[in-house]
This record gives sequence, structure tokens and C-alpha cells, in this order.
Amino acid sequence: MSQTQSVTFKNRTWDVAATLRLPEGFDAGRKYPAIVCAHPISSCKEQTSGAIYGEALTRAGFITLAFDASTQGASGGEPRFLEDPSTRVEDFRCAVDYLVTLPYVDEERIGVLGVCGGGAYAANAAMTEKRFKAVGTVVAANYGRIMRDGDLSPDAALKTLEAVGKQRTAEARGADPLIVGYIPFANQAERETAGVTDVDITNAIDYYLTPRGQQPGSPNKLRLTSTGAVVGWDAFHLAEALLTQPLHVVFGSVPGAFGSYSDGHELYRRARSSEKSIQIVPGASHYDLYDQPEATRQALEQLVPFYKKHLGG
Repeated sequence: MSQTQSVTFKNRTWDVAATLRLPEGFDAGRKYPAIVCAHPISSCKEQTSGAIYGEALTRAGFITLAFDASTQGASGGEPRFLEDPSTRVEDFRCAVDYLVTLPYVDEERIGVLGVCGGGAYAANAAMTEKRFKAVGTVVAANYGRIMRDGDLSPDAALKTLEAVGKQRTAEARGADPLIVGYIPFANQAERETAGVTDVDITNAIDYYLTPRGQQPGSPNKLRLTSTGAVVGWDAFHLAEALLTQPLHVVFGSVPGAFGSYSDGHELYRRARSSEKSIQIVPGASHYDLYDQPEATRQALEQLVPFYKKHLGG
């Protein structure tokens, strides 16, 4: 079993909460490769990024650092429940700043892994954070693209921005902040009543709002006004020029509303990386690759050798 430590590191003036996992037989006198693990949009370090992928990679011999995004989970930062791309990406840089202070981490062997929105943030961060030597993504979803697609109407993004502007005006005049949910339905019955059958939305409810994956650090809360910045953001912008590290992209063969199937193909196609690989897990949907044993086993069967090749074991 890995050893786990609750740690913090700084982003600007606040503490980012993280779980540091050390391999079995850890020897503080040695130098180890390390992997930063980033959670999905609306998630936390106790879910898939840490408990599934972080734990498995640590069993494979890597030190892993799974963190809660700033303003979310157990991390500090105000105002709460932001989904702010620039702050999210800075979290990754600060995570590396922390790792390089640890005498048992080899600063030349640090990688990154992100799941869902965390995967797209990881790819984006790696474009300007070259201390990451290898990049892995699992069902990477470009949150800016998701917000722009909205209800798939041509004016979806414009409607969102109009709503954000009106809410900012209301809050400037003294109204309470508007905190909404990432997940559009409170339960499966509500989803069924609305006639929504999409696999990603169905499984999001199951993962986040039932004991399957529910965690206190993932309360399904989003500050609406923060989404204005997201609408104008593209996680893969400049990937053709700046994403140069070895890259392994994992997603399932079953497409869903969150678009990780198409985003995975796009990231792989656009990355400048001279060494890049793509893995499509047969029969797996987006959320199968969060925690389902067979789907995650297949993902890790290629992720572990990928990191061992590029970071050493």
C-alpha cells in the first residue's frame, strides 16, 4: 500500500490542499519520478484523480500529488466555487513548485495526468510548464468548448454571456452570488422526466450524486459569473506550437454529451508532440474511465508504461 500525506502548497496567497502518495518501501534517500494528478470539472482529489489514478500510479512506483482546484474542495481561495481557467492552470505550476522542494523528487522526471476537464487543463498547463516531461489525459474535455456548445444552438455562448453580464450587474448592486450546479438534474428521476437519455449526463448523476463517487469536496456548486471567462477559453489553443512533451491520450469508444471522444481526437491531432499516442478503450463511456475496474485497468495498462518510458521507474 502507498503512504498518503495531506499537504498544502501555495497559489498566490492561499493554500491548495493536496494528497501526496509515496510508493511502498519509500526511501527518503532516493530520487523518485512524480506525477501531478488533476481532477475533473466539479470533482475533488478524493475521487478519480487521486483514489483511482493517483493510487494506481503510486503502486507502480511513482510519487503522485492529487490536488483540489483553488476555491474548490479543501483548497483556499476566494470567492468560492470559481471555474477560472487561468487560476486552474496556475495550480499546476504551483504543484510543480511544491514538488521540486522535496529532496526525494527528481525534478527532471515530473509528469502530469488529468481526468476530464482536468485533462484539458493539464494539456494546456504543459504548453507553458516545461518542467512537465510527460503528459497523460483520460477523457480530456475542453470546458471552454463545452460552454460554447451549450444546448448546441448557434447562439448558446452568447446567451450564456448575456446571463453572466446580468448576474454581475445584480451582484454589483448588492445581490447574493448565484451558485448553480454543474449537473443539470438533481437525480435520475428528474432526468427521466425531462426525457434526457445521454450516457454522460446519466452517469454524471450516478457518479457525483450517489454513493458511487459522492464526496464532501465535490458539492456540485459553481459560481455562475466565473463562467464568462470559460466561454472565451480554449484548452487546446496553441497546442500545435507549444505542446511538445510526450503525450498519451485516453478516452472511451462511446461518445456522450461532454465530448471527450471528439476532444481526445482533437488533442491528439493538434499536439506538436513528436511522441504521441492515442488509446480508445472499447465499449467504455466517459464515466466508465473514472472508476469502473475494467475500463480503468485498460487505461492504466498503457498509462503506466508510458510514464515509465518517459519518466523512468
